[in-house]
Amino acid sequence: MFAKPFRVKSNTVIKGSDRRKLKTDVSNALPTLSAEDLNELIPSKEELNVVKIYAHKGDAVTLYVLHKNPIFFEHEKRLYPTVYTLWRHPDLLPTFITWPAVLQKLAGGADLMLPGVVVPPTGLPQVRKGECCAVSVVKNRAPVAVGTATMSTSEMCGLGMKGRGVSVLHTYTDSLWAFGDKAGPPSILPVEGEVCDEGDKEGEGKDIGECEGEHEGEHEGDLPTDHLSPNLQELSLTPGEGVEEDGEREETVEKVEKEEQEDGDDDMGEEDSRSPQEQMDALLLQCFLHALKSKVKKSELPLLTSTFLRNHMIACCPIGKQLDLKKSSYKKLSKFLQCMQQQHHLLQVKELSKGVESIVAVEWKNRELRHFSPPEDGLKEEGTAESNGESDRPYHPPEITSLYSVSARLQPLFADSQKRKGAVLSPSEMRTILTDYVKKNELVDEINKNYVTINPILCDCLLEKSEYQEVEKLKWDDLFSRTLDRMQHCHQLVFPGQEPVIRKGHIEPIDFSVASRGSNKKVTLIKNLELYGLDPAAIAVALQHRVQASTVLQPIPGSKDRVMIQIQGNQVQQAGKMLLDQYQIPRKYVQGLDKVQKPGKKK
Repeated sequence: MFAKPFRVKSNTVIKGSDRRKLKTDVSNALPTLSAEDLNELIPSKEELNVVKIYAHKGDAVTLYVLHKNPIFFEHEKRLYPTVYTLWRHPDLLPTFITWPAVLQKLAGGADLMLPGVVVPPTGLPQVRKGECCAVSVVKNRAPVAVGTATMSTSEMCGLGMKGRGVSVLHTYTDSLWAFGDKAGPPSILPVEGEVCDEGDKEGEGKDIGECEGEHEGEHEGDLPTDHLSPNLQELSLTPGEGVEEDGEREETVEKVEKEEQEDGDDDMGEEDSRSPQEQMDALLLQCFLHALKSKVKKSELPLLTSTFLRNHMIACCPIGKQLDLKKSSYKKLSKFLQCMQQQHHLLQVKELSKGVESIVAVEWKNRELRHFSPPEDGLKEEGTAESNGESDRPYHPPEITSLYSVSARLQPLFADSQKRKGAVLSPSEMRTILTDYVKKNELVDEINKNYVTINPILCDCLLEKSEYQEVEKLKWDDLFSRTLDRMQHCHQLVFPGQEPVIRKGHIEPIDFSVASRGSNKKVTLIKNLELYGLDPAAIAVALQHRVQASTVLQPIPGSKDRVMIQIQGNQVQQAGKMLLDQYQIPRKYVQGLDKVQKPGKKK
């Protein structure tokens, strides 16, 4: 269905009632999803888009997009998960196993033929005719295709595993996958009993390419191969080469399988040969166990999960390595800790206050924790842990750069420079592109070179309707300022040793405010510390020692992962001075310092 590019009809944000209906529809279509998984896939407070498209054959399809990745698609009033969703929940659908080389044909629009299905020792998955199912490849449980079964499992066996098995709708590397962030499938090892031995390979090798039913007019040579393994790229066909004969195909497949087997042997001997995601998962587990065994004390519990990551896990990271949850298979700290709780039984995590999770208990007698030996590698300096708020390692604030993204109105103006809607530019890049556009279209006024003649595109992009008949020329500075005013603001954060992060809108300043509690007692509230890489828990401890007043963390209404510090009394002067002097936060990113206690007044 998505072997060729599709056309987008509309893109809108799903609102409350529609979001609840989608949750119900997904729960009915995929009953094995737990309530927690469903809330993670369809969060209540994060932007979720519904995109209506037309596939290349005219089929009307609805996509549901979260974090720029399609998570479900609806065709003929039936919901299906995408490969992005299945990589997070690989056991969501019954899955058939095939050989890696078959993926090339599936991505070209072919259906999965039963001779190409690998039957594991545990047998085929039990499916009914028309049931939604997935397809994965040998040695990796991460699904690479989604479709429907053309017959039941008993009928497949009764026909001697001949004929069409799965009608494929969507695959890894097709246009639906390319609509997302184009991430590759994770490496998920098969469970015990699903691994095929050499005898299985020899018996199945000759049927590896027997996929039929390619859509009319599609060729394997048109398929993208950038994201396939080198072995798969060798098997990809180019227009005019045709298809290999059965004997040649079998010989090629056996060669590929032999190379993959050798690669697998090398993996056993060299740890570095693991995928980056596997290496990050292993590093996370190592730092987690090390932190529990040598850093966390029973007296510290309950402990904020964010504090545990910043003050303990990062401190246990070996020198030369860096923890990055986004590069792991978990993606989020909450997901990682959930795995440690449910699968490893190492700790208990609870939401003690709304939106703020804490570690409330550690299973100190856990076998895995007791037998863990900290690595001999050097660790990062203890200064990375700000347990007392007075870090030995000087804090470096992020470099903040104002950027602009191309809006829909300005898209025609940036079309020649290949900048689409949403492309992010610095002011200097915008000036360069605009200058090149003016010169290329010979719009510089011949009499006065300080002016630019307005052509139809500049008129539509930069002028108000009331100016259409009046303004024929603009000064260069006016041209640039009007363009910036019509672009969307964003900003880039660069933390030391980390990749740049780009966010929409202006960065929110660290906000100080003074409020009354109880019988007119004053408290100081501090918000938005997380945006600048500061740990609110560490800052709260530092302020508690500095001003000798009680502090508490409270959730910010409407924000799931952010908290604010509440300090007893008006402490704006002391807290502000600490952020400006000790943490070197630029003054323009701190607001509310004018609420300092006036002389002569009680706190």
